Amino acid sequence: MQTIDLAIIILFLIGNTLFGLWHGKSNKNSRDYFHGGHNMPWIVSMLSIVASETSVLTFVSVPGLAYRGDWTFLQLAMGYIIGRILVSFVLLPMYFKHGVSSIYEVIGIRFGPGMQKLAALVFLVTRTLGDAIRFLAAGVVVQVVTGWSLPLSILIIGMVTLIYTLSGGIKAVIWLESFQFALYLLGGILSIVFLLHSIDKSLPDILMPLEKAGKLNIINTDPHIFTNPLAFFSAFTGGILLSLSSHGVDYMMVQRVLGCKNLGSARKAMIGSGFFVFFQFSVFLLAGSLISVFMHGASMEKDREFAFFIVHYLPAGLKGLLIAGVLSAAMSTHSSAINALASSTVNDILGGKASLGFSKLISFIWAIVLIIIALMFDAGNKAIVMVGLEIASFTYGGLLGLFLLSKSKRAFHPASLGIGLVASMGIVFVLKFFGLAWTWYITVSVLVNLLVSLGIDMVFFKKRVQQQQ
Repeated sequence: MQTIDLAIIILFLIGNTLFGLWHGKSNKNSRDYFHGGHNMPWIVSMLSIVASETSVLTFVSVPGLAYRGDWTFLQLAMGYIIGRILVSFVLLPMYFKHGVSSIYEVIGIRFGPGMQKLAALVFLVTRTLGDAIRFLAAGVVVQVVTGWSLPLSILIIGMVTLIYTLSGGIKAVIWLESFQFALYLLGGILSIVFLLHSIDKSLPDILMPLEKAGKLNIINTDPHIFTNPLAFFSAFTGGILLSLSSHGVDYMMVQRVLGCKNLGSARKAMIGSGFFVFFQFSVFLLAGSLISVFMHGASMEKDREFAFFIVHYLPAGLKGLLIAGVLSAAMSTHSSAINALASSTVNDILGGKASLGFSKLISFIWAIVLIIIALMFDAGNKAIVMVGLEIASFTYGGLLGLFLLSKSKRAFHPASLGIGLVASMGIVFVLKFFGLAWTWYITVSVLVNLLVSLGIDMVFFKKRVQQQQ
């Protein structure tokens, strides 16, 4: 990196820190700290949602998909849009009706504080493991791009994120995530401009050979829908269920719209984020296709195509901007996880009784936990990283099933709900063993949760009736 690149990166890191410190002055209590006073503009919340779900792996891997293959990844994004519409009309009204601080309070209202704590615990464990390992993967990518050591990469990202998240709370997180989203999207667009200039052909002349080679295909007509996760029906359906789960029952995502002033604004933010994700994926897929033309399809290490291009071909200044984009993707995911973990701990586990200072202490502890777990794992252990990235698929179905059961009028026995939740998570290990495409995990686990919970409860219900007689 040259001096201008380092200057851009340093300015970016300092700017994030100072913004968080400045925003911290407006936090008067824990409700401000975790929900921003319920006056966040819906557009800012929408961009924050997109930034939260865009990790460094998305930033560097999506171009690689187009470099090596085609654009069928967009089938998932199509499902994402439908899934978020369902979230907006099925789950968000329930959250705003009860005026909850944490979505798991709905489970507590319906099934009691024990089930609320269990649902929150599943979220905390899932989010901690998933984001710590995703944080490690971010450190690996930053290491490749910047040349810093892995521990240094993790510590720099972690400490800067900790400072602005700890001080500014959710308002600083959401506003900075909106800026970070704009930064890495700008980086992707500028990469496309640079590539078009370097290839020195019109866009139609570049795309026509790619189209003939099938590298711009969006719809995958493979009939093996149960083993190929990118076959259209599998990908589209999986995208719907994944988005319905991740943006409906994962508190980290829902927290962004709970900060909006009303249900209407929350719906705009949620549905709009689906279209922005589709646009974002399209930009980075186009970048990957253009890089394949620029590099003449040279064989490269998987998921390193975009990072290699940034390091070896981008000019000074633009390289610094793209590296800042990589840092943005890493920090947005990390800051979201810290605040959501702390908020769920305070509201679900501790009953919402926490001062502003204590809330910040909880945030600090979770930040340190995520950093420590990331540093403990071996970066070369790809199996662990892959398991960490798939963790959400193991638990989302169970949580979604629990929320769907909460909409029924049946008086479920707590034991039946707990058994159903455990069974829904356990079945995913079986599905993985038999090679079912991961896009079906949530569908099957939701059904297992509903059927097992209802079946077990009927047994308990009969016993209760017999005892009463």
